[in-house]
Amino acid sequence: MGLFQRALETYDAMAHLVGVEQEGKETLAPVGHIMANATVMITIDRDGNFLSAQSVEQKIPIPVTEESAGRSSGPAAHCLCDYFSYVGTDVEKKHSLYLAQLQKWVDSPYTHPKVEAVLRYAQKGTVHQDMETAGLKAEEKDMICWSVIGFGDTDGPVWTDRTVQMRYRDFYLSEITERERVLCMVTGEETVPAIQHLKGVVPINGNARLISSNDKTNFTYRGRFLNDAESLTVGYEASQKAHNALKWLVATQGVRQGGRTFLCWNPKGKQVFDPFAVLCNAESKPADLEDYRQKLFDTLTKCRQAIPEREAVIFCAFDAATTGRLSVDYYNEFLSKDFYDRLEHWDTTCVWYDGFGGVGAPSLKRIVLNAFGLPRGAKGLELDDRVFAQQMQRLVLCRVEKKVFPTDVMRAIVQKAGNMQIYTAGASRNTLLATACAVVKKYRFDRFKEEWSLALEKDNQDRSYQFGRLLAVLDKAEGDVLRKREEDRETNALRMQSVFVRRPAYAAKVILDQLKTAYYPRMTAGTRAFYEQLIGEIYEKISDCCAMESLNAPLKETYLLGYYLQRNDLYKKKENTENMEESENV
Repeated sequence: MGLFQRALETYDAMAHLVGVEQEGKETLAPVGHIMANATVMITIDRDGNFLSAQSVEQKIPIPVTEESAGRSSGPAAHCLCDYFSYVGTDVEKKHSLYLAQLQKWVDSPYTHPKVEAVLRYAQKGTVHQDMETAGLKAEEKDMICWSVIGFGDTDGPVWTDRTVQMRYRDFYLSEITERERVLCMVTGEETVPAIQHLKGVVPINGNARLISSNDKTNFTYRGRFLNDAESLTVGYEASQKAHNALKWLVATQGVRQGGRTFLCWNPKGKQVFDPFAVLCNAESKPADLEDYRQKLFDTLTKCRQAIPEREAVIFCAFDAATTGRLSVDYYNEFLSKDFYDRLEHWDTTCVWYDGFGGVGAPSLKRIVLNAFGLPRGAKGLELDDRVFAQQMQRLVLCRVEKKVFPTDVMRAIVQKAGNMQIYTAGASRNTLLATACAVVKKYRFDRFKEEWSLALEKDNQDRSYQFGRLLAVLDKAEGDVLRKREEDRETNALRMQSVFVRRPAYAAKVILDQLKTAYYPRMTAGTRAFYEQLIGEIYEKISDCCAMESLNAPLKETYLLGYYLQRNDLYKKKENTENMEESENV
């Protein structure tokens, strides 16, 4: 199956919603219709007499031809609702085209009394005056829509009347039946072909099309085909259904990331979890790892119950390289079971403390911004839209396809975390460090099948981990003195962090010498003894797991895990340390 087949399947499955208004949601447009922003509604009676006009702001389905749906500079009238420049008499050529389209529909076997009432009114040519009477200023780009009364239960807006919608579909299909039937490459059936395909699948790229061949001179298809039909033929109904389904899906379920639009859906219309979202959100922040696992299990159980495990989940990405071309950057289909199994795998292997008292997997956005974003003061981290979209796509594919975490992303965020002094103390540093640790944990599992605990492991035999512990102790020891003296400056440990990562033994000696000279004398005897003992224990662990010749070798990214967990442990013991100091001062 492909994108258009799945979109067509979705349209047919959602047939009960076609043309039906839903509060707060976009309408799924019928065949032969597009969604347009109506700005003026004119109310008439069944005889075509003007009753009222009022301003509206509503997106509605309107009947169109292939030419009018794709119009740009050349005039081509819609068949019922259109801009004032067509409905009014100010531009004679456009008004004549509008009346001709309405007349053709009324003269067909598929006419409708409401359409006949609109034609009678439009022929009077009084739209401009009637709008002014109602206190409205007629603008060329006002989209005029209609409400017709006098038909009892069906009184009201014409765009909500399903019989009008279906009559127009049948009318337009009868208009194009003379075309030579072709093989529809979406349905596999012989059918009337589409000459032009709908644009605006992604609203922000309103003029971009997924299928187009309007350039016959610059080798869009020439060289391999004699004409565009040799490369692709799609039936009119199939094209209309597929494009309108994609428009509806993008409007209701699409996710915009940077300059790219991502769409994840189930063809049967069942709710699919957004692959960019975290399974345990901030509203239900887990307090510890066990709580996180339970909430993750509960969330996934609900998701799996919503879609049978053998049903499909479709995931794709759209981007517009030019104003007129919309590309499918990615497309894949998953069984529901595989899709949720992969989300679960990501969220159980990329879990860490969130830096604010909870446990969870960081969002993909948070990873990308902390890996590639630049600090902009009060604005936080900023990143170019194109880079952001590309990196988000890479990570979401790692998540849904169970790919190995990208090495360059890991290195980028570890490098940022290795120079924390350039980030604002507090939330920014906590977020960066916590996100980096989650990424390192995920990367080490994917590459080396290593399981890293969220609890401090004092006997861990990883040299980098132990050096990370040492850095945390040196940083905390100096920081305690600075905070007690209310001195607002960075510790030597943080200022030398980048050197520490490259030459840990050398940097540790420099920091420790400064600590003994300048800060030990300012500590109480108990506090000093506590830090001396802890530093000695860590040095002993380092000597046990590291040969002397490699003592000063650069650290691996796992030093961040040791740093984070040791720092957490020290802050938990802060109350005990303060109690110790108070007892000494008695």
